[in-house]
Parts: sequence; structure tokens; C-alpha cells
Amino acid sequence: MTASSDGHGTGLCAGRVVIVTGAGRGLGRAHALAFAAEGAKVVVNDLGVGLDGAGGSSPGPARQVVDEIEAAGGEAVAHGGDIATGAGAASLIGVALDTYGRLDTLVNNAGFLRDRMLVNLDEDDWDAVMRVHLKGHFLTLKHAAAHWRAETGAGRTPVARVINTSSGAGLLGSVGQGNYSAAKAGIVGLTLVAAAEMGRYGVQVNAIAPAARTRMTERTFAETMAPPGEGAGAFDAMAPENVSPLVVWLGSAASDGVTGRVFEAEAGRITVMDGWRPGPSVDRGARWAPAEAGEATRKLLAEAGVGRPVYGVR
Repeated sequence: MTASSDGHGTGLCAGRVVIVTGAGRGLGRAHALAFAAEGAKVVVNDLGVGLDGAGGSSPGPARQVVDEIEAAGGEAVAHGGDIATGAGAASLIGVALDTYGRLDTLVNNAGFLRDRMLVNLDEDDWDAVMRVHLKGHFLTLKHAAAHWRAETGAGRTPVARVINTSSGAGLLGSVGQGNYSAAKAGIVGLTLVAAAEMGRYGVQVNAIAPAARTRMTERTFAETMAPPGEGAGAFDAMAPENVSPLVVWLGSAASDGVTGRVFEAEAGRITVMDGWRPGPSVDRGARWAPAEAGEATRKLLAEAGVGRPVYGVR
């Protein structure tokens, strides 16, 4: 198991207890392994369902990641509960506290896809995606925050971290993914509110919008997400492990002072996202007539320049 660029962990998260949801495969698995390599004790959550959230749950994926961590000399425990239920989210926090006696970092990563164009999108598919992505983030945040607030009230203010998982689809939209894009945009809003509310309890909350090869992307974007051809030293730009170093740093005490931010992470690139910032503006100091408002808006759009592209799933 490796963490730093030279192949050795640095102990950045030594002594910390970290929860990673959706950690049985893909990005979540990469995050769990990377935290363990840096000395963290990891709670590996995964329900073990299919790509679309269907099928019975299975402890297999979470257990396999725990086995990998233990085989490398780390400490980990599996949790197979549904974090999109109050009981499941509460039990997840409980496993960390019961097993290791503390909780320092929560990484919300669990999710699945049910892609449809809006006119073909069933209500059940909308609800299912909202449930696992947005509600799943909310419930784990809620129960973790309750613990950290109690710690602060007892005079033990934590050095706590939350990393939420949004998407380029949530930042810029994605055709055929109205449910997923809306949920991921909601996660950004939730991140900003949580950062503002939880800072008093010693908690920093940030979000990432990753691009990597996972079950959710390797089919839809097969050519873009394909690993490199054979050749010594070829950089696998879309490997999920490329995203994890930023997540580990955000989840460590070393990220002190960084909160309420959104980062894109892809290959070897990290981008600080600016979010919604005021662009060109005009104020006439009185009510507009509709035609006048339209003419003024056209001028403002021309000043603003070309619109940003619509993303695919990230």
C-alpha cells in the first residue's frame, strides 16, 4: 500500500479515525486505502449493490477492502448499512465510536446512477438517486455533527473534517442526468451550509468534483476512461487513486483553515472552483419594461462571453 509519490506513506493521518462511504469499489476504495496508508483507522462502508442501486446488499466489497488494508498492516472495519436511512447513518457513526473510540473524518462518496432524459425519467428513478446521493450525505453529516457538537460541549473540540462528493455534472449540468446533476448540485449547497454551521464545533467541510474511472464512468465514457496502453511509465490519468491524495489531505489536520470550498480533481490536476460569482450587471434605479429588460440582458450576456460547456458524468 502506498500513499506518497515516492511510494511511502508519511503518517499524515496517524491516529485519525476515518469513515468512507461507498468504499467497496472505485473512488471510495481508493480513498480508504490511501487513508490507511497514511496511518488512519478506516471504517469501510458499502452496501454492495449494483451500479443502479438494484439487487440485494452484499458485505463482500467492503470486506475485501478491509482485508486489503489489514494485509498491508493497517486497521479497518466493515459497515454494510444503508447510509440513506437514519438508522443506517447512525449505526455508521456508532461503528467508528464503538470500534475506535473516536471519529475525525467523514468522506461521503456513496452513490449510483439511473440515467434518463427528463421526458423519460421516472419518479422512482429521481427519488432513488436523490436518496442515495443527497439524503445519504445529509444523514451521515447530521449524525457526525451531533457527535462533534457533543464533544465540543464536553470541552473536547475536535479537529474534524468532512469531504463531500459532488461532480462536474452538479457544477455545470449533464444531458441525460437530470436526477444525478440536481443531487450533486444539492451536495454543493449542503457543503456550504455545513461549513458555515459546523465551524464552531471544530469541523471543516469541503467538496470535491472528481473525474476518474469507476463503474459509473467506464461504460458511459469508455474511450476517455480507458487505461493507457502497455508501456513502462505510462501515466494512468483516469485511475481513481489520482483523486485520493487531495481527499486525504483535506481529511487531515494539515488542511487547517480550508473549509467551504469545492475542488475539481482529475489525473494530476487540482482546480479550486469559484462557484457562482457576480458577472456583468446593470441597475437603472427603476422598474424595467419587459422589452427594455430583454435588451439590457442581451448586452450583459454579450459582456459575459461564451457560456460554459455542459459536462458528462464525473
